[in-house]
Amino acid sequence: MATKLAAGDRLVVASHNPGKVSEIEDLVAPFGINAVSAASLNLPEPDETGADFAANAELKALAAAKASRLPALSDDSGLEVEALEGAPGIFSARWAGRDKDFSVAMEKVERELGEKGVKDPQERRANFTCALTLAWPDGGYDTFEGKVFGTLVWPPRGSKGFGYDPIFLPDGMDKTFGEMEPDKKHALSHRAHAFMLFAAACLDGT
Repeated sequence: MATKLAAGDRLVVASHNPGKVSEIEDLVAPFGINAVSAASLNLPEPDETGADFAANAELKALAAAKASRLPALSDDSGLEVEALEGAPGIFSARWAGRDKDFSVAMEKVERELGEKGVKDPQERRANFTCALTLAWPDGGYDTFEGKVFGTLVWPPRGSKGFGYDPIFLPDGMDKTFGEMEPDKKHALSHRAHAFMLFAAACLDGT
């Protein structure tokens, strides 16, 4: 569909995750887009029943656009670990439990790798995947996907970022996402790759 957003337009960030909302707000700010979070509008969180990241991003964005009568941008993303056959994948947030405690989720990843006898760095390959969907109140939408590859470290390193960032070391880097300054992470993250595709198709002036 690829309808353009322009400077001054309002955009709902269809997430209740403060970390994701902050990153997306930072990404759209240079384009003059006025981003508001779904939580600030008291929009409900739809059940994530999709079979993959794209399907979940689409259902969240469409629900927010319909409820707010504004364009909505949704992110569905997660960690995929090769040795765990792609887990936690779309269940990345659920591994953090009801309290969204990602120290618990990171410990679960490490425990399951240990149970499989995975020790060498080349066996600890993983990637983050991000699907971004821009949806409109009339039901139209576009979805864009980005990935970043790396290895998992233990123990966690750094307190920046959110989610699984402290255990993810991107290829070619000596700092985890948890140790990187936000602008450095924004330049190479899975969300940044998806955002570049989204910006080229959907942001006026790109």
